[in-house]
Amino acid sequence: MSSDNQIKASMNFIAAAVLAVLIAVNLLLLFFEVTGPGLFIPGVLVSILIASSIKIANQWERAVILRMGRFRGLRGPGLFLIIPIVDRVYSYIDQRVRVTDFAAEETLTKDTVPVNVDAVVYWTVWDVEKAALEVQKYEKAVSYIAATGLRDTIGKHELAELLQHREKIAEDLQKLLDEHTNPWGITCQTVGIKDIIIPAALSDAMSKQAQAERERQARIILGTAETEISEKFALASRNYINNPVALQLRGMNMLFEGLKEKGSLIIVPSSALDSMNLGAIGGLAALGDMSGRTGFAKSSPGDGDAAENRGE
Repeated sequence: MSSDNQIKASMNFIAAAVLAVLIAVNLLLLFFEVTGPGLFIPGVLVSILIASSIKIANQWERAVILRMGRFRGLRGPGLFLIIPIVDRVYSYIDQRVRVTDFAAEETLTKDTVPVNVDAVVYWTVWDVEKAALEVQKYEKAVSYIAATGLRDTIGKHELAELLQHREKIAEDLQKLLDEHTNPWGITCQTVGIKDIIIPAALSDAMSKQAQAERERQARIILGTAETEISEKFALASRNYINNPVALQLRGMNMLFEGLKEKGSLIIVPSSALDSMNLGAIGGLAALGDMSGRTGFAKSSPGDGDAAENRGE
């Protein structure tokens, strides 16, 4: 019997209360001389046997009963009775879903990469009789078979598969564990891969590879954009070849947009100035802007005379 079952058996408060009541009744009978001292000790022994026959199992438990060493049946949940001395409760088996952590340390993958994998399995006892009679310490058995199955699964897959297809690996491992634990009356419901730890040097190399791949993709995207831009420019040039007026209007619009910004500097090729007649237009625009900033104005003769009079 496990330590938990021993604690449970020692904490049967109903049996203790019944024993206390029966002993008290025997003491009262002895005190009032209803029974003699010769019947007091047998009465106490009978009280102990009656109290020891009272057992309790929780709602999620089943009690395995052995009679003279042979399997008698299951009892519970709730209050039940056994025959003292002849029957005994071998164990109380929990039928709730339980969680077991397990790991595979320094296990080689199919491509010979050492990895440390941490996983967790959710399992439950669906057949109490098989769990009690077919396997000893079924909790440890589940933990050991899970660790062994994890190592076997890692050895059948490459590192890339472990990192990219965790759900598939966990599903395969769950099926493998279920095949081994079903004869014990135990089913493995779910397996989860918590963590996959790879060597630090390999992690750095994979990081550099990923960075190089992203840079390559960025260069490809930039080159594709340049190709599309050049195609658009080529299409625009075909539209302007036989339409010089449209080309000149486009140049004037570009110049106007540039001059709107204060302090802007525009560098235009001389060939563009000659072909689109932008030299005169740009000079007039710059002169007008400079005149507005300096505030030059023509003075009249009357203004000069007034100044001389003020000087006198």
